[in-house]
Amino acid sequence: MNSPIDTAVIFIFSAFVLFIGMLFVRTGRNMKSFFAGGESVPWFIGGLSLFMSFFSAGTFVAWGAIAYKYGWVSVTIQWTMCIGALITGIWLAPKWKATGALTAAEFVKERLGLTVQKTFIYIFTLVSLFIKGSVLYPVAKLVSVSLGFPLIPSTIVLGIMMIAYTAVGGLWAVMVTDILQFVILTAAVFIILPLSLNAAGGWEAVTTKAPDGFFDLLNGEYTFGFIIAFTLYHICYIGGNWTFVQRYTSVDSGKSARKVSFLFAGLYLISPIIWMLPPMIYRTINPSLVGLDTENAYLKVCQLVLPPGLMGLMLTGMYFSTSASANTTLNVVSAVFTNDIYKGMINPGASDKKLMSIARLSSLVFGIGMIIIALLVPAAGGIVEVVLSIGAVTGGPLLAPGLWALFSKKLTGKATLRITGSTLSVNLLFKIILPLTAGFKLNRSEEMLLGIGLPIILLALNEWLIARKTAASSEYEVYQAVLAQRKFDYLESSDEEKTEARRQNQFGLRVIAGALAFTAFLLFILSALTTIGSSLTAAIAFGILLTAIIPWRASRKIKLVSTETKDQTLHS
Repeated sequence: MNSPIDTAVIFIFSAFVLFIGMLFVRTGRNMKSFFAGGESVPWFIGGLSLFMSFFSAGTFVAWGAIAYKYGWVSVTIQWTMCIGALITGIWLAPKWKATGALTAAEFVKERLGLTVQKTFIYIFTLVSLFIKGSVLYPVAKLVSVSLGFPLIPSTIVLGIMMIAYTAVGGLWAVMVTDILQFVILTAAVFIILPLSLNAAGGWEAVTTKAPDGFFDLLNGEYTFGFIIAFTLYHICYIGGNWTFVQRYTSVDSGKSARKVSFLFAGLYLISPIIWMLPPMIYRTINPSLVGLDTENAYLKVCQLVLPPGLMGLMLTGMYFSTSASANTTLNVVSAVFTNDIYKGMINPGASDKKLMSIARLSSLVFGIGMIIIALLVPAAGGIVEVVLSIGAVTGGPLLAPGLWALFSKKLTGKATLRITGSTLSVNLLFKIILPLTAGFKLNRSEEMLLGIGLPIILLALNEWLIARKTAASSEYEVYQAVLAQRKFDYLESSDEEKTEARRQNQFGLRVIAGALAFTAFLLFILSALTTIGSSLTAAIAFGILLTAIIPWRASRKIKLVSTETKDQTLHS
């Protein structure tokens, strides 16, 4: 791809997103506003941000490779995320909001003790850096292949751009840019789907040329057992991953937290079909890709059907989706380090100004760590192997105990450490040690079932064994006292803090409205310049322009001074 129009599209949209993120440099007055949006983020903003946080260029590269090789099962796999979100919305998201904790790590400390918190923090930080570092690799690869830039410099430059606005703007900067990235990505995918179908000769030609079983719900190594295990994994992951918990705790109520998760579920019911069809269609056009080359299937179909300008838009969408995913993780890892390590263990008396400096510095340091890991992904066997393997080994042991603790009065810190340590050891034994020493290796289904099933079985067994001994653990009784104090502190919170949260929300919604309008303007220009799909691009631009009305009207409904505050002012 060497069109100046494509290059211009990439750089203009990238500069625009970076500018939007930087607008929030002054909104983070303290940790609550910087990491939790003042706990009053509109639920639809939180839901879209959660969706983009789960999404990355790895969706196109990793799942695109599965779609190219195995077909519809790539959609089936991603539907497990919809089921996980539904379960989370019904039972888990409101529970997280009810904890009142700033981070999931804070809840772990209050409910299970400091030792458990420290252990989980170390594991969570390491796993997050590996997973999000691994998803930076595919987008760097896409940019490298498309623009002809060297892979290593591309990885470093893209990584620096991704961490820039997270380090200065906090959660609202991440969420607003998430919305913009969602719009750009959706526009790009809606353009490529009809063009790729047309290039293949229509839907009838696709179904005729597709391999046997290509449209079956299950295929290849992705069996029914794998789907069941992956569903359980995503209940734990969407409901308990510290990155996503932040979206449930940053809204104003348990009802809003439930809506965040339900919106995510609805989007993941529809979007996998739209995303996965282009590489499936390309299999019928060019069935010759093998090995790691299948990771390029999405890029190949884009190169085949997209004219100059729209190709740049698609690549920008892929890049931005990875930026959304990585930036969310950076924000949460920084929150955990600042709130639970620096403030909780190193400097409990630190001022808000000092904590904000540590928050921004830690975002930068952890971002550099992600870049380094991204450079090592090719040596690990590709992104599919990295993401699925890390998830299988660590997902259950790390996430299941925290979720169990939301409901259990009996789970103790010691039991949690025993269960997490033993299941991590077993997973590592079957994933790394036995394949190297004895040549014994579990298949995908067995790997996922062991990873998520064993912790749940041990947690249930522990609950049953202690059920006759005690009504509640000592840690649970301490936690109840913490909850009571937190409710009191919330009632005593100042009107100034509540007003500042409303002002931040109003500003964020207006920025979103302006960003959508500007994006629509750029797409109108692109529709006039492109040679194919101009009418479709213009129609999408018009739809985005109409969508900008929603956040603008929502911002006008926000009252900076509550009725209660007005009454107090009048009486005084």
